[in-house]
Amino acid sequence: MTRPLFYGWVVVGGAFVVLFLAYGAQYAFGVFFAALLDEFGWSRASLAGAFSLYAFTYSGCGVLAGRLTDRLGPRAVIALGGGFLGLGLMAMSQVTALWQPFVLYGGVAALGMSTAYVPCTATIVRWFVDRRGLAVGIASAGGSLGTFALPPVAHLLVTTVGWRWAYVIFGGVILVALNLVAVVMRRDPEALGLAPDGRPPGAPTPGGGRATRGYAVSEAARTGAFWMVWAVFAATWIPVFVPLVHLVPFARDLGVPALWAATLVSALGIAAVAGRVIMGGLSDRIGRRGTLAAGLVLQAVAFAGFSTARTLPALYAAAVLFGFSYGTISTLFPALVSDFFGREHSGSLVGLLFALAAPVAAAGPVGAGWIYDHTGSYGLAWWLAAGCNLLALALLAFARPPATT
Repeated sequence: MTRPLFYGWVVVGGAFVVLFLAYGAQYAFGVFFAALLDEFGWSRASLAGAFSLYAFTYSGCGVLAGRLTDRLGPRAVIALGGGFLGLGLMAMSQVTALWQPFVLYGGVAALGMSTAYVPCTATIVRWFVDRRGLAVGIASAGGSLGTFALPPVAHLLVTTVGWRWAYVIFGGVILVALNLVAVVMRRDPEALGLAPDGRPPGAPTPGGGRATRGYAVSEAARTGAFWMVWAVFAATWIPVFVPLVHLVPFARDLGVPALWAATLVSALGIAAVAGRVIMGGLSDRIGRRGTLAAGLVLQAVAFAGFSTARTLPALYAAAVLFGFSYGTISTLFPALVSDFFGREHSGSLVGLLFALAAPVAAAGPVGAGWIYDHTGSYGLAWWLAAGCNLLALALLAFARPPATT
C-alpha cells in the first residue's frame, strides 16, 4: 500500500511558490534600478537609499510577521503580505520624484516582503525536525529560482513595454498568486492530527543536539546563545544586499551589455538553488555550524572575486560563488534558530533576529553607493563585504546552543 504524501511537503511547495515570486521581484530591483537611473539621473547612493530603507523595513517588521505567524498561522499573514508587496510594486509604476521609491518600495513593498520569508521558513521548521535543513532548502530554492528567472523577465518587460508597465505586471501577478497559494499553508502538523516528519502522532521527537523544548522569545533573549546567533547573522547581513542593488550597474560600468548584466543575477539565483538544497541536506547529516562556516568562507571569496573581476566570465564565477554561499547561509539560519531554541516560537524568534539585523542590513547598499559616488569604484565596498563574512565566521566559532536544552 502506497504511503500518502506527508502534508509537510505540500507546505514546502506552497512556500516555494511564495518565495519564488517574492524574491524574484526583489532581485529584479537591479534591473529597475538601472532604468530609473537612466530616466531620472539620480545618484546611485540616493536611489540605493530606497533599497536600504526597504531592507530596514523588511527586516525590522520581521518580528511583527513572526508574532502574527505564531498567533494567526501563515495563511492570513502571507495573504496580507501579497497585498502589500503587490500593491507597492504596482504603485512604483507612478514614480516621478525621488521620495516616492522610499515610500512605495522602502515602505509598502517592504512590509509585504517581511510577511513572505519569515512565515514560510517559520512554518516549515515546525513541520520538520530530522529533515529540517533539506525542507527549508527546497522551499528557499524557490526564492533562488525566482532570482534566476525573473530579472531577465524584468529586463524583457522594461525594454518592450517600459519600466512602468513592468512594475504593474510584476505587482499584479504577485498580488493574485500569493493570495491563492496562502490557502495551502497550515500552521503545524498538529493542526491536521499529524507529527513532524510524518512520524506517527504521539511519537517522540529525537533530540540529536536540538532543543527538546520551545524557548519563548523572552527566555531566548536572556541567553548568550541568542545574541551570538544574532551577531553572526548581523555580520553577514551587512553586505548581503550589495550585489542585489549594485551588481547590474557594476557590470555595466565594466562594459557588459545590459541584458548580459541582468543574467549575472540569474546566475546568482540558480547557484543559490544548489546551495540551498545541497548544503541544507548536508547540514542535516554533518551539523548546522560546520556547513554554515563553509558558506561564510565561500561568500568572502565571492566578494573578493567581484573586487578583482574585469571580464564577464570572472563576473559569472563570482556571481555563482556568491549565489551558492548566499543560498547556504540564508537556508541554515532559520534551521539553526529552531535547533537552538525549539520550533514552538520559531516565527517570533526568526522575526526578532531579522528586526535586530535591520539597521546593519540597511547600511550595505547605501554604503556601497556612497563609496562608488566618492571613489568612482566599488573596489573598497567588495573588500569590506568580504571582511564582514570573515567576522561572521570568527563569531560563529563561539555560537553554542543554550546550556539547558
